[in-house]
Amino acid sequence: MLLKSNFLLLTTLFILIFTSCKDEKKVIKQTEVAFTKEGELTIFKPADSSKISLDIEIADTDFDIQTGLMYRNSMKKNQGMLFVFDDEIERFFYMKNTKIPLDLIFINADTNIVSFQKNAKPFDESSLPSNGPSKYVLEVNAGLVDLWNLSEKDSIIFSKQ
Repeated sequence: MLLKSNFLLLTTLFILIFTSCKDEKKVIKQTEVAFTKEGELTIFKPADSSKISLDIEIADTDFDIQTGLMYRNSMKKNQGMLFVFDDEIERFFYMKNTKIPLDLIFINADTNIVSFQKNAKPFDESSLPSNGPSKYVLEVNAGLVDLWNLSEKDSIIFSKQ
């Protein structure tokens, strides 16, 4: 009788464990990351004496630099993210977990534009080099470098709020 009782108990436990281990699909929803204005940036174009003004977020901590514009669904034309580094070296960026196409503008310590990476593709993990020393990197929506007709003769100035 005890053996039969143990067998029934083990069988019942097995059935309960087996049926409770269903393959449930959990959906994890990414929280939308909103733009937070942390400063203003102006691009000066000496060729035609024009200026372009942007609201910027500033990435100057390790976390902000590593995260950048990842997980964003959109960004307005007058917004961008400015990465600020302590040193001036060749930079390499990628588009991991970045949903929107971007133009990257590499800027040296003298605040002069040194190069561009245009139309960086979302989620592409290919290396996007600065092709020269840069201290700052400005990310804006793809197509704006051409729309604004930016060149390596242009410069920036920015301020934190």
